[in-house]
Amino acid sequence: MCGICGYVGNKNIARDVVFEGLKTLEYRGYDSWGIAVKKGNKFEYIKRIGKIGQANPKLSKSNLGIGHTRWATHGGVTITNAHPHLDCDKKIALVHNGIVENYEEIKKELLKKKHIFKSETDTEVIVHLIEENLKKQNFKDSVKNAFKRLKGLNAIVVAEITSSQIVAVKNGTPLVVGYKDENFFIASDISGIIEHTNKIIFIEDNQLITLNKKIQIFDMKNNKKIQPKVIKINWKIKQEKKGKFKHFLLKEIYEQPMIIKDIAFSFEQNSKKLANLIKKSEGVFLLGCGSAAYTCLAGTYLFSSISKIHLNFTIGSEFKYLEDYITSKTLIIPISQSGETIDILDSVKKAKNKKAKIATITNVLGSTLYRMSHYNFLLNAGPEKAVLATKSFTAMLSQLFYTAYSISGLTNEAKKKLIYASKNIEEILKTKYIKKIMNFAKKIKNNKHIYIIGRGLSYSIALETALKIKEASYIHAEGFAGGELKHGPIALIEKDTPVIVIISNDETKDETLSNAQEIKARGGQLIGIGSVKHNVFDIFFETKDLGYATMLPQIVISQLLAYYLTIFKGYDPDKPRNLAKSVTVK
Repeated sequence: MCGICGYVGNKNIARDVVFEGLKTLEYRGYDSWGIAVKKGNKFEYIKRIGKIGQANPKLSKSNLGIGHTRWATHGGVTITNAHPHLDCDKKIALVHNGIVENYEEIKKELLKKKHIFKSETDTEVIVHLIEENLKKQNFKDSVKNAFKRLKGLNAIVVAEITSSQIVAVKNGTPLVVGYKDENFFIASDISGIIEHTNKIIFIEDNQLITLNKKIQIFDMKNNKKIQPKVIKINWKIKQEKKGKFKHFLLKEIYEQPMIIKDIAFSFEQNSKKLANLIKKSEGVFLLGCGSAAYTCLAGTYLFSSISKIHLNFTIGSEFKYLEDYITSKTLIIPISQSGETIDILDSVKKAKNKKAKIATITNVLGSTLYRMSHYNFLLNAGPEKAVLATKSFTAMLSQLFYTAYSISGLTNEAKKKLIYASKNIEEILKTKYIKKIMNFAKKIKNNKHIYIIGRGLSYSIALETALKIKEASYIHAEGFAGGELKHGPIALIEKDTPVIVIISNDETKDETLSNAQEIKARGGQLIGIGSVKHNVFDIFFETKDLGYATMLPQIVISQLLAYYLTIFKGYDPDKPRNLAKSVTVK
């Protein structure tokens, strides 16, 4: 989940390229960060704990450098454990994303050979292993043979003084390379280098790449050169900036009406394509993790209610326990914003081994999941920089919503409802409505517990609402199916306990109102979100009645509530503690 950035070329811009790249990649991890640049015949480096913020690294100008922003796995959050890690002579610098499962065994070997370790990390064994190999091999082969010793899913980027080059290898965690003239850039994802080039090469598993005066890619198995496949990326730099907004999270919440409207007008052909794949398949699995998992759960309700068909839903990490059901006629629909979620990638590999077809919904062109799939459906939501999923979540919901209607031949109905939802969200994002949400957030910001209930489609929105609140504000928030209240959770309700009720004007309305009355009778503070206004609620955030599309304005209200709870508690909504945007390690 860490962020990696590197540069080698004919200009002395390594420090600035790497530092600015790390700032854009910080959503991948922000426990600590560090940069190493070539200075004479050694590496000069800086390491710091915490977020980069407005740091000004005092490093020499150089034409070779690598950097890293960390999400800690092995070893605590300390300066010593921060990357890059250097060999004993400071002639090799290395950054790493992943987990070396056999690092203890390798470390014992290296200690016997008098290598000096300074950190508690698994990463440091790799740089010393390369250093040991260099006694008998060239730099490229030293990196290759060191990487072959590692167990687990890893990506490493290594810079060496003597050859003035970067060598990188990956297996399971992402790396991309870009170039412009004789300047070469490498990063964990496109956002780290897009400011300098739009010519991108996606590194595949078990490929080794060397960067100096040219790019060379080798197959790790047979050492044969591979012709790089270059993709031109059309992201606009302004999509990466906050603009007038104080935080990326708020910016991305405000972008949702436009994204939903774009899907309404542009997704018809793709919805028909996905609908046909579903209709032709014998068994369909929706796979997701985190917010994408709740999208999948919502999808099961949408396809059941609108299309009258059953789709299976599995959390990505649990899929491997259900794979015995998979056949060559199964369709797997993995949903992932980044396309790099390790639990999803593992699931897809297992499904492909059983000859299942893969139809991916993702936001990142060229991501690992994108490249693994038989069919791809891009969200086109633009870069999502905040760790919390907002616009990607509503884009996922919108595409599943459209496809469910498409199966029933009702694409015009889908388009109309999405446009109405977009307009309703625009109304919610106006000052008067925002102030109401802000005032409520101030009142409940010191509560230790918030509960959220819903039934049917609203149950998945309740779960996502709880996730948003706990991720950003660190308030314990828990979502329940309304019908489960009397099976245990109602014991948690005390006087003035905030309970958010997700309510829509559908078949669940009457039973949901009954649940609300039960909570009221036990002293709970009731907050309604939806299209059914009722005097049982102490406060009500009203949406238009948009049928199944009511879920879209409902979740936007929940996102705003989570944002303002976080702001009033004094936390950073873009970078919550212990979290990273892309979960690339198990």
